[in-house]
Amino acid sequence: MDDLHVPAGPGAPHGLRIPAAELAEQFTHASGPGGQGVNTSDSRVQLRLDLATTTAVDDDQRERLLSVLAPRLAGSVLTVSAEEHRAQRRNRVAARERLSAILREAIAPPVVRRPTKPTKGSKRRRLDGKRRRSETKQNRRRPGVD
Repeated sequence: MDDLHVPAGPGAPHGLRIPAAELAEQFTHASGPGGQGVNTSDSRVQLRLDLATTTAVDDDQRERLLSVLAPRLAGSVLTVSAEEHRAQRRNRVAARERLSAILREAIAPPVVRRPTKPTKGSKRRRLDGKRRRSETKQNRRRPGVD
C-alpha cells in the first residue's frame, strides 16, 4: 500500500502526504453486488486514520481536523468505508479517494465574511427614495390655512 496524497488546497498549500504505516485497512463481507461470490470475498474496505497521532499534519491542522470532524470520529480515529464495487482493489481506491476528499475539505479554514460599507450610490438612492415617499405623504395632507 502506498502513501495517501491529499491534493493542495486552502489550509494545506502543499498538500498532505499520509504515510502508509499510519493507515489501517480492514476487509469484510460487502452487502452490495457480487452474486454468488459476495459471501466468499471480503470486498468491503474500511480505512482508518488516527488524527491525534498522524505525522502528516501540523498542530494547527490537527486542531482544525479534530474540531470539524468531531461528529465522524471514534475517539480520534476517522473511519471511511467503501463497498460500492465488486472488486476489493476498486473499493480500496474508492476509500482512499473518499478519505483524501474528507481531509482536504475539513482542513480548509472557515471563510470569514468581512462586513462592507454601503456605497455612496446606494446611500444616495436610499435617501432619494425616503425623500420621495415623504413628499408623497405630505401631498396627501389637508392644505394648510396659509
